Amino acid sequence: MSESRFYWPVRIYYEDTDAGGIVYNANYLKFMERARTEWLRALGIEQDRLLAEGVAFVVRHLTLDLRRAARFNDQLRVTVGVKLLKRVSIVFEQEILDDAGHCLAKGEVVIACVGIAQMKPFAIPEQLMGVLSGAR
Repeated sequence: MSESRFYWPVRIYYEDTDAGGIVYNANYLKFMERARTEWLRALGIEQDRLLAEGVAFVVRHLTLDLRRAARFNDQLRVTVGVKLLKRVSIVFEQEILDDAGHCLAKGEVVIACVGIAQMKPFAIPEQLMGVLSGAR
């Protein structure tokens, strides 16, 4: 994980769980997505503004290692760290931790910057690249 990590809290609600009260596996990806969005927001970057400018971030590839189960009413922390920042992509390292600091899930997510009109790779805008570089 990179030196500078962003932490975002999440509480597990009943709707996040399966019939056994354990978090449904796909929800870990939702928690990670929300944490990346909140990380951008904390940097002053609103994705709706990027969309209005014709720029979007899309998931290109991801890996997820589920290590321990989270359960109904658990209080978790989702981390966001930048592993690699390139001209048209960002590689994130993320973890979901329980209140004792145990890693429940770990993932690596590759996000590509695309121009919405053609949905093709697009260089991360220079001003945005400056903000992202400073957040590493």
